[in-house]
Amino acid sequence: MLDYKNVEELHKDLVNKKISVTELVKETLNSIKLHESKLNAYISINEEQSLNMAAKIDKKGVNPDNLWEGIPIAVKDNLNTKGILTTAASKILSNFKPIYDATVVQKLKEAGAIIIGKTNLDEFAMGSSSETSYYGAVHNPWDLERVPGGSSAGSAATVASRDVLVSLGSDTGGSIRQPAAFNGVVGVKPTYGRVSRWGLIAFGSSFDQIGSIATNVQDAASLLTLISGMDVKDATSSSKKVPDFRQKLTGNIEGLRIGVPKEFFGDGVDPKICSLIKDSLKVFKEQGALIEEVSLPNSIYGIQAYYVLAPAEASSNLQRFDGIRYGYRADNINNLEDLYVKTRTEGFGDEVKRRIMLGTYALSASSYEAFFIKAAKVRTLIINDYKELFKKYDIIVGPTTPSVAFKFGDKKDETSMYMNDMLTVTANIAGLPAMSVPAGLVDGLPVGLHIIGKPFDEVTLLNAGYTFEKINNFNLKPNID
Repeated sequence: MLDYKNVEELHKDLVNKKISVTELVKETLNSIKLHESKLNAYISINEEQSLNMAAKIDKKGVNPDNLWEGIPIAVKDNLNTKGILTTAASKILSNFKPIYDATVVQKLKEAGAIIIGKTNLDEFAMGSSSETSYYGAVHNPWDLERVPGGSSAGSAATVASRDVLVSLGSDTGGSIRQPAAFNGVVGVKPTYGRVSRWGLIAFGSSFDQIGSIATNVQDAASLLTLISGMDVKDATSSSKKVPDFRQKLTGNIEGLRIGVPKEFFGDGVDPKICSLIKDSLKVFKEQGALIEEVSLPNSIYGIQAYYVLAPAEASSNLQRFDGIRYGYRADNINNLEDLYVKTRTEGFGDEVKRRIMLGTYALSASSYEAFFIKAAKVRTLIINDYKELFKKYDIIVGPTTPSVAFKFGDKKDETSMYMNDMLTVTANIAGLPAMSVPAGLVDGLPVGLHIIGKPFDEVTLLNAGYTFEKINNFNLKPNID
């Protein structure tokens, strides 16, 4: 990617014809190809269509009032793109080309943005390291021997490498914010319902949200504005008015009330990260914010509740992949049951099968009361904890992840892998907006500051992140070239 600080700066040069859209797209494609052998960030690259669209825009000229026209954007490969391979990083969808666009993709296209490629992820967004992808793991541009986080691994890695300035990801339990933290970029998960989920290949329908990943808060805010809003095709989308999040970034947080949960700095969180985040809080205090230690007592049960509820929803959502209507179909089939069993056995990876089985067990007649109902009650307790805190505080702040990016193979069992989401899942459980902003380095690797906001108060959330970003001035990037 050419050396631009943000989308606005790039847009001005496109309008003034200092660079053409075709030149920009070619440079972007070259950058992606240069890094792909190291990163494996993309499942498919949309070269021909991107160049054709760039030529059409150049012919008429970039609209000065349309920030996104001609801007290359990477899209996570669990978002439907009409006529473009959409796999969710699974063998079972390895030949699937949707006949319609996800609503967020449609909005990008209507704004003139260029879908440059589909990014790699954990299979069906189930994972925290990208290691479950059928197409192979993504590598962290800061250290190729380390994971980039997950599940939006490719979307974060390609932004960190400056192939593109922005990308779309999805977040079910931390899948935008955790890879954003591991890659030293900004990741925003909006309030549940702020962005339409139509065309997102579902994992956990009451948890999933689509959000933005960017090199800076301004671009993340601008992209969030573009993709937000009511959608008649998604009954869970909100009709609340969408402000221009970019225009609301004032950099003034005087009087902001910040709660810092002691549970977010407990067992399992690297002491070096705890120290860095506590030092980072001084930025807010110096700008006139009020900071107090608080408690989210039921947050310690977040992981346990999540790994009952989310797999239960996944077991239902993934029933549609049966080898009949679309996607992979097994050979040598003798009957209908054989078709289902062989297709799903061969088409799904181990982690997806594990979560389907967990969810099916939790929903079974013998376990429903003992597991699913109890987890749902814990969810309500966590929601109520946040409601009480937000009566007094404007945002909640802590670390995004309990560790820096770990090496491939370090997490040798599922339980230790699942704990990577321990600091992020409660925002999904409660449907709250949350973001990760780069805070600094620990052992030479990026650490994210996690900010959680009130429902539909992305304005306060983003402004807090913007203020922190300006003063903290984390402008480091990995040396991948």
